[in-house]
Amino acid sequence: STMRKRKTTDSSHSSTGRSEGKEKLQLKQEVGLISGVSLIAGTMIGSGIFMSPEWVLHHMGSPASSLLIWAACGVLAMFGALSYAELGTIIKESGGEYIYILRTFGSFPAFLFAYTSVILVRPAGLAAVCLSFAEYAVAPFYPGCSSPQVLVKCTAAACMLLLTIINCLNVRLATSVMNIFTAAKLLALLVIVVGGLVLLAKGQTQSFQNAFQDTTAGIGAVGVAFYQGLWSYDGWNNLNYVTEELKKPEVTLPRAVMIAIPLVTCLYLLVNVSYLAAMTPSELLASGAVAVTWGDKVLGSWAWLISLSVALSTFGSSNGTFFSGGRMCYIAAREGHMPDILSMAHVRCLTPSPALLFTSALSLIMIISGSFTSIVNFFSFIAWLFYGMTISGLLYLKIKKPELPRSYKVPIIIPIIVLVAAVYLVLAPIIDQPTIEILYIILFIFSGIILYFPLVRFKCRPRFLQRVTLHLQLFLEVAPTTRDEN
Repeated sequence: STMRKRKTTDSSHSSTGRSEGKEKLQLKQEVGLISGVSLIAGTMIGSGIFMSPEWVLHHMGSPASSLLIWAACGVLAMFGALSYAELGTIIKESGGEYIYILRTFGSFPAFLFAYTSVILVRPAGLAAVCLSFAEYAVAPFYPGCSSPQVLVKCTAAACMLLLTIINCLNVRLATSVMNIFTAAKLLALLVIVVGGLVLLAKGQTQSFQNAFQDTTAGIGAVGVAFYQGLWSYDGWNNLNYVTEELKKPEVTLPRAVMIAIPLVTCLYLLVNVSYLAAMTPSELLASGAVAVTWGDKVLGSWAWLISLSVALSTFGSSNGTFFSGGRMCYIAAREGHMPDILSMAHVRCLTPSPALLFTSALSLIMIISGSFTSIVNFFSFIAWLFYGMTISGLLYLKIKKPELPRSYKVPIIIPIIVLVAAVYLVLAPIIDQPTIEILYIILFIFSGIILYFPLVRFKCRPRFLQRVTLHLQLFLEVAPTTRDEN
């Protein structure tokens, strides 16, 4: 389009680099190692570790097998992140799975991923985390009864709007918020860990006697337990969405992964042990919110600290999800798979504000329209479908194009394990417990075909859209961006 051809010659006062005498508008490289670790760990530690343990135990049937699931989820997340780290050193562009699928398999599958992720997966996941934040933030004001849903949704919407303002104003402000809230949630988890160790030292080990008794061995049950566990680990791939904003990505990306994921895995295992030390398996299963029940049993009058910690944790996680989700939309637009306006950045703040505003608007619609009780399983189904496709792209590059320069290499057995796990996680629920909702998800993914051919393949761009883009560009004070050629 005409807007794409104009490439920021009119934004000379806010550029970050020069080339051939022309000013270029680019996102700044402001994410260092500490912020990278915070982005991964801060997004992973959300509401999951405070909510999912009872569901993992419910599906697995015994404490020991549920702990094995938590450990296996951590190993799988680590293997996936290491595989993505190699992809990030080969393809040094932001966008995560989208850009890797685009560069490896081409435009059509990349568009289907972008369409599904931008319209459904990212906004729904973000809405769910904001609703979790709202539940815990409002709960202390309504002791002994359920919170009014109108108030919960208004609080979630306020959280979403605050995140939008923070992320649109400044990248450094957004990463600072991430760092602060990551530190706060790590402190909260350490309180739970220390409390559990004290209980174990006092001899409260009844949950670990005959720990494998009543273990479930069904394929579908194990798959759904993995979904619940992996929901708590979701975010292991977030740094790949902001590769172009990393300082020295070839070094920062692998290092941040190797620090953040083992740290989170160890904390998750110790927190689960602490829960089981404070509660019997039956008490844990009967708990509506495991962390709050733990606080009531262990902290007594200080139990309110746990509700506050969960609220802080979910806010920090939603900030990380929003930060990377906006980049996904921005990169897809820059490649021509979304409207041009979404590929632009604010000329002074140097943030992809149109993409962030669009993601925020979709999330607000989903917050208003309903709750997300089953979002975990559907989110995980779509996520692992595309994770598997991305990992198969890495295997293709390793086998067919070993000559491509890369500063980091993962042993080939690791992406093979991740691919096998992805196939299992996609097929197991379909085979064991097929539901109509999974069919709806598949139909939604392929409904993107209706848009792809006229708008992307044949580039049908109505003239009025170009006028709308121009007016929005002037109103939002944004301009097209260029890639970092380094």
